[in-house]
Amino acid sequence: MEANVTLHVDGEERSAVVETRTTLLDLLRDKLGVSSPKKGCDHGQCGACTVLLNGRRATTCLAFAVAHEGASITTADGLADVGDLHPVQQAFLDQDGFQCGYCTPGQICSAVGMLDEAAAGQPSHVTPNGGVSDPTGIKLTDAEIRERMSGNLCRCGAYVNIVAAIRQAAGAQAAGAQAAGTAADDTQAAGTPTAGTDYSGDRS
Repeated sequence: MEANVTLHVDGEERSAVVETRTTLLDLLRDKLGVSSPKKGCDHGQCGACTVLLNGRRATTCLAFAVAHEGASITTADGLADVGDLHPVQQAFLDQDGFQCGYCTPGQICSAVGMLDEAAAGQPSHVTPNGGVSDPTGIKLTDAEIRERMSGNLCRCGAYVNIVAAIRQAAGAQAAGAQAAGTAADDTQAAGTPTAGTDYSGDRS
């Protein structure tokens, strides 16, 4: 049995007719020619096929394509703006967070997803205070990073540099959020009338 599946892949609407047993990974690679997610174990254990599915990281080798009709998918190829790498991509380059590169697209997508999860306060198994959700965000220690990335394997063993890359990206994300907050405060302050100032336009 076949079905038509339409997805939004890296900002572009794509469609294909597939058997209903086709995985999301096979649809992306074999039908749509999207080669960024890789087929590693095909059992959801290595993380090489990780993408952002509707904004959350997911292993595509275990997902049926027909179950995700209309979904938005971002691969490592779709993270960068024109002319600028995503901060996580840049950090992986800066810290040599790869060797052969086969697992790297999945590592990067997983890192982007886990940074968002931590920023939203979603706890992991090693989060202090009993894993209580923290709306102000989770502090990403090396232990937190390793735990949250434990579903992504690197056969080359580049784990130390991967952790360093994610630490760098987390710092850049925090700095960006702080800068955005400061700019918003400045804008609000600039638009707030001070006591004794007449903004009515009446000069009579």
